[in-house]
Amino acid sequence: MKETSPWKVVVLFIPVLSVFLLWFFYNINTGVLDYTQESIWLVSIFENSFYYLSLNLFTLSLPLFLSFDKKVAFFKKWKYLFPAIGLTALVFIPWDVTFTHWGVWGFNEKYYIEFFKIFNLPLEEWLFFLTVPYACVFIYECLKCYIKDNPVLKIENILTNIILGVFLLLLIFNINKIYPTTSILLSISLLLYHKWFRDAKDRAWFYLAYIISLLPFFIINGALTGSFTKEPVVVYNNAANFDFRLLTIPADDLIYSFLLLFLCTTLFEIFRMKGE
Repeated sequence: MKETSPWKVVVLFIPVLSVFLLWFFYNINTGVLDYTQESIWLVSIFENSFYYLSLNLFTLSLPLFLSFDKKVAFFKKWKYLFPAIGLTALVFIPWDVTFTHWGVWGFNEKYYIEFFKIFNLPLEEWLFFLTVPYACVFIYECLKCYIKDNPVLKIENILTNIILGVFLLLLIFNINKIYPTTSILLSISLLLYHKWFRDAKDRAWFYLAYIISLLPFFIINGALTGSFTKEPVVVYNNAANFDFRLLTIPADDLIYSFLLLFLCTTLFEIFRMKGE
């Protein structure tokens, strides 16, 4: 942990405070949730109420099975991982509940077990905040165990500054879109915190893990947004996002995923540092 500077701490809270102000003054307009995404490859067997649950189990299955690999021994790190996942969920679940209530996004009852909803979120959505962070931190740990020299480390500082610059540009041109604006502001705050107070090596490992995780991201998120079904599992109000899709996936989801996984891995490293 680097030395704390009071002005830096103040700067970190500006994006977070901006999110609270944005939400407080947000003009709630439920709009129209978009169910019209055209599938890329329609798989009829997926047309059932267990589909979202199956995606969660599929996401978790291989990382959980390989958690007992002798070299990675990921199961030994659960004592750091699960508190990190829990704290991350404390940020993202209230956000999820709020945006669902406002109609920024929603869930298609055709693909989840409807009678298990909690705070208007399907049980499967709650599981999402366990299975996805688990799988991605697992990728992060595997890379650290099996790759001796991280190629991203040499360009980490340049890459961090580019990411911050892209976030600022996207923020300027999409300030009226609550989904990307929230994700970008919180990502900027977390990224500045990491740049100022954490180790560059951890950032470089996260960037590499995030790049690797994009493959399963496009498979799972594509499955959630209608790539393989007649309608999406997760439906969006395009007035509240970029209204630009990568195949069936809203481009905003890339930033949301970045924030979710970066926060979880950061907390994971903090807990590990204190526990070892």
